[in-house]
Amino acid sequence: MPLIQVDLDRALYDDKHEQLSSEIHQAQIDVLGIPADDLFQVFRPREPGEIKFDPTYGGVDRQSLVIVTMTMVHMYSAATKRKLFEAITSRWAALGVRPEDVQICVVEVGFEDWWAGK
Repeated sequence: MPLIQVDLDRALYDDKHEQLSSEIHQAQIDVLGIPADDLFQVFRPREPGEIKFDPTYGGVDRQSLVIVTMTMVHMYSAATKRKLFEAITSRWAALGVRPEDVQICVVEVGFEDWWAGK
């Protein structure tokens, strides 16, 4: 049950949040094998100037920044997480979001750290 939180410019949110949501969810289904009804996402649109970043850090040419924080149970290999990152960024690239403008962070917890309503 990954919990996805996405911080992004308000204009991008207003224009494409449904497609971004659908594509990140499908990437999880394809790569992690989560059930189709395992959908838990929070989009936080930000006004200009609220997301601060260095446009050239690490030799990457960033024009904007979309921050994706994924909280999930520690159960996936590094290779699987890498495949997930690549699936998300390639799907979003088809929507016009440059991979260079996406930062993804996984926060891993134990099964005992979740409450899902029962």
